[in-house]
Amino acid sequence: MKRSLGDILLADTENVEEDPDVELSDAEPVEEAVDSSMCAECQDQPAVVECQNCDENFCDVCRKFLHRTGKRKAHEFRPLKAEETANGDSLVAEPKKATETSSSKEAQPEDDEDDVDLPGVHSVGSSSTFGDWLTSRAKYIPLRLTHEERKYLRLLEAALSVSEYTDKVDILAMYSSRAKRVVAQLKDMCATLAGLVVASDMKAGQELFQDKDYEDNAEFFQTIFELGRRYKIQNPDKMRNTYGKMMYMVQDSMNSEVEETLGFNLYKPIETVHSFLADRDALGLLKEDIIVHATKEIVPEGKKRAQIQTEIKQKERAIEILSKKHGSSKISREDIRQCLYALGDNHAYLRANRDPCDKMRALLQQYFSPDKPDSEFHLSIQAGRGGARLSHSHQKQYYYVNQSLSLWSSIMHEMYMLWSLSDSDLLSSRTRYRLTDTGQGLNRVQACPGLSRAMHSILSKAQQKAGTWIGSSVIHLGDHNVPNALLFIDKYLQVPRILNPIAIAVEELERIARDPFIHGYIEQSFGGVETLKKTILSDFFKHGFDGSGADNFFDAGSCIDGRLTSAWNWCNTISKKPYYRILLMAGFAGFDGDGF
Repeated sequence: MKRSLGDILLADTENVEEDPDVELSDAEPVEEAVDSSMCAECQDQPAVVECQNCDENFCDVCRKFLHRTGKRKAHEFRPLKAEETANGDSLVAEPKKATETSSSKEAQPEDDEDDVDLPGVHSVGSSSTFGDWLTSRAKYIPLRLTHEERKYLRLLEAALSVSEYTDKVDILAMYSSRAKRVVAQLKDMCATLAGLVVASDMKAGQELFQDKDYEDNAEFFQTIFELGRRYKIQNPDKMRNTYGKMMYMVQDSMNSEVEETLGFNLYKPIETVHSFLADRDALGLLKEDIIVHATKEIVPEGKKRAQIQTEIKQKERAIEILSKKHGSSKISREDIRQCLYALGDNHAYLRANRDPCDKMRALLQQYFSPDKPDSEFHLSIQAGRGGARLSHSHQKQYYYVNQSLSLWSSIMHEMYMLWSLSDSDLLSSRTRYRLTDTGQGLNRVQACPGLSRAMHSILSKAQQKAGTWIGSSVIHLGDHNVPNALLFIDKYLQVPRILNPIAIAVEELERIARDPFIHGYIEQSFGGVETLKKTILSDFFKHGFDGSGADNFFDAGSCIDGRLTSAWNWCNTISKKPYYRILLMAGFAGFDGDGF
């Protein structure tokens, strides 16, 4: 019979008889055994020495601290055999890519390529295979961060979150030199990072920073900031409050006066899949036919479980085949897997950012016709009505919207390349910025030659595809509308955040209408589900592309950036729409990337 402590306390103690079989549940816990491989003092770091007088094992830091004075100073120590391998998972060891050769730990069961049932590879274009396309694209695809690198990323994000860099630097101050303010803030940032590193791992932190200047650890700081830039490209929704601050730090460190005073800069080229493989003579990996299976994204929608499992097995076996085939003394199998995962991230990125544009184009073509306007759901707009600043007939507005969505799709498809060019333009030592009041506060206005050429190339292809281009072809870059490359990237990252919630909400209407009460409300208020879809889409296609939303009348219109500004303006009025309650029922939660 087992009784809890509560039962015993609540019972009448005078009537309780001693029972030898009773076990009290509040018995004293058994003292846990101490792990002899860890330091007896801190229990956090691996033990490297044994004190023969204390008969305990210590890490190097605790040994020095506890035996620095008194009789303990004369104690004798014996190095442990584990010392040579105690640094296995150090948080702050200098970040580097694994280059170890294949070992018995990596040994996998032998898989013959002939045993893998992998479908053939089809051509992407008329004269290029998937491997050729992937090779050119890999030049802009950032390498996925390793586990160790993510630890450094967390330290960088923590330091950036408490920094007031732009508040102290981007001001019109006549009493102090701008270069001196920049140097002081960058030193504070480096000191904060150094403190976080030492707090995470004191021993490794001492090795990095003890009796050393900032210049001595230039490579370390450059690597840390490169990790942040690389991570942001892979994850646009992350670091939304700190990315701009980080980029401005790297930008200012490239200034010759600042670099001379500081002794180094914070710039390091972003590590891409192509550059990583090229440095290790492994570019042949991108030409393999089965790489299409090793990098494909497994999309479960519309597939049976058996088909999904088959695709997963095909992908896993293709990865193993390629990692074993191309693993060498210069590049390990784990490095090859990391590259393949990064290439797979590219496909997931396209589906999340480019596909919403294609979905909205499909809805436009499904519910509207350029030649047969619906009297109730036409797309015509007139300047001065409903906030519109453009005058388009139904047909003209249809083609205008279709061309805009097609252009956005092309931009999203090349976003990795555009981001790489914007990084180069922003951090270029050849183009300097000027701090200017653009009407929306002080901004860094800087020319973007590389990004501008790429955008005009994308626009030219879109115009050739459209035949007749409607609206202006002006691309604002390096002016008061789009001051620099950083704001350009931030602006076009909003495209999927605007389009995806609308596309999902329209798709969800069929599901929520199965509820009889919601179905009755839709029928009574809008006349049916199909009518509601046309109401939502016609409102967006009209007033999301009407030239509104600019600060003044002269900046409004049909320029390349003005099209997106109009969509932003429409999003700000969504809560006033008559169908807003239905959107909430369909799961809509906002346009900031957190909806659904």
